[in-house]
Amino acid sequence: MTPNDLSQSGASLLGGLGVVIAFMGVGLAIAQRQKKLTVVDTLWGLGFVLVAAETALVSSGGDGDPALRWILLAMVAVWGGRLAWHLHRRNSGQAEDPRYAELADADGRPFAQVALMRVFVPQGIAMFLVATPIMVGANNEDISVPLLVLGILVWAIGFFFESVGDAQLAAFKKDPANKGRLMDQGLWRYTRHPNYFGDACVWAGIWIVVAGSWAGLATVISPIAMTIFLTKVTGASLNEKGMKKSKPGYEEYVRRTSGFIPLPPRK
Repeated sequence: MTPNDLSQSGASLLGGLGVVIAFMGVGLAIAQRQKKLTVVDTLWGLGFVLVAAETALVSSGGDGDPALRWILLAMVAVWGGRLAWHLHRRNSGQAEDPRYAELADADGRPFAQVALMRVFVPQGIAMFLVATPIMVGANNEDISVPLLVLGILVWAIGFFFESVGDAQLAAFKKDPANKGRLMDQGLWRYTRHPNYFGDACVWAGIWIVVAGSWAGLATVISPIAMTIFLTKVTGASLNEKGMKKSKPGYEEYVRRTSGFIPLPPRK
């Protein structure tokens, strides 16, 4: 990657940062109007799509491979669009997510301050870090075909686990006979969080696609950060805290089922 490429990557990063700040500002206003923090879940996927679209347009005047920037946009748009639509349908008309309600109650500050400092600023920082392969990789001059094939394969595995896992859980909850029961079927038999595992794979795949340059390789912070967020910060840890309280038999499910990477159930 030449100095000119690095300059273009810097411009892409600044442009992406501007998109994230503006988008999160709009999301904060929506959350404030609705008095509902759950809206950030729907905005999460859409924010990445906007960053990818802005990057593809801005970097089109540079020396980066044209095919790569549109491949990246397609990968992000398919993932982010599905996720946003799924979460919108799941949360529409529902009360505040218990995780966010507990967060607001425990904080004790006014809603606007909680939304800004505990939700939208951290989510914005996370979005920018995770999106770095898109912003930097769009300026790669060449496509590494082996990395492209491997990255798309990892992305596809992740998209399968996330989309199928979400669909299986939605169908399970829709059946009145399952009210109060624990979901341990389908992909959920092999991992307690197939959707989170899939999410991590999606971003590992995107990173692999751009890792053919030194600058792209350096954006490994993206899949690392996403995995940490999903397993230790906002994803599995908060989810399981509530599940242990509300779902009988969850402790047994934890003992026999892998927490993240899909594995055969333990006896």
